Amino acid sequence: MSKVQSLNGTLAEFQAKRALTMPADRLKINVDQRRLLVDTADRSAFVKAGDTVQPFALTEVDGQSLTLEGLLENGPLVLIFFRFAGCPVCNVALPYYNQHLAPELSRLGATLVGISPQVGEKLHDIKDRHRLDFLIATDADNALGRRFGILYSFDEPSRRVSLESGNPIGEVTGTGTWELPMPTAVIIDQSRTVRFADVSPDWLVRTEPVDIIAALKTITARVAA
Repeated sequence: MSKVQSLNGTLAEFQAKRALTMPADRLKINVDQRRLLVDTADRSAFVKAGDTVQPFALTEVDGQSLTLEGLLENGPLVLIFFRFAGCPVCNVALPYYNQHLAPELSRLGATLVGISPQVGEKLHDIKDRHRLDFLIATDADNALGRRFGILYSFDEPSRRVSLESGNPIGEVTGTGTWELPMPTAVIIDQSRTVRFADVSPDWLVRTEPVDIIAALKTITARVAA
């Protein structure tokens, strides 16, 4: 049996191929923005293990309201924050999670939700395109992302490119802002306590499914003991 390539290995391979066709100036802006985020992110503000999560509500792409209480009803909750439906990297990461994370989380009794600030009518596309088996929901006004300290804004060169495209990110997401969440994985147990949190300022780096599954198994073993 061949070894499954890691998510980040898959993303690195994807970006290497994509970089071959990107204009050099656009590639530099992309690289510089990611480097700036890595260098300047306020990690002290990031959601972390031990935090208590206050009630929140999200809207699933089909219009269903998802509350923290309801999502925790049957077991732990795993949140995956991603940027938006048209994000090239998200279109690699979410199908990977669907294949290599969602089935095991279901077996362990956890609920998986993918979260973006993008409005539902636009966000629906990524769930349909990849036939994702887990919930995809809108974090209206980036409310939860802001509470978790994981938001970033486009730098000036990235804003310029976005505007020149004729389809600025605020229109793409339907939020009218330059803010997006950094890719983040959070596990919340039924006491509303964060047990695992991983935030990546570089959107080309995502949390590996094996790390989420290992953390979840630790939680379920503790509950069973």
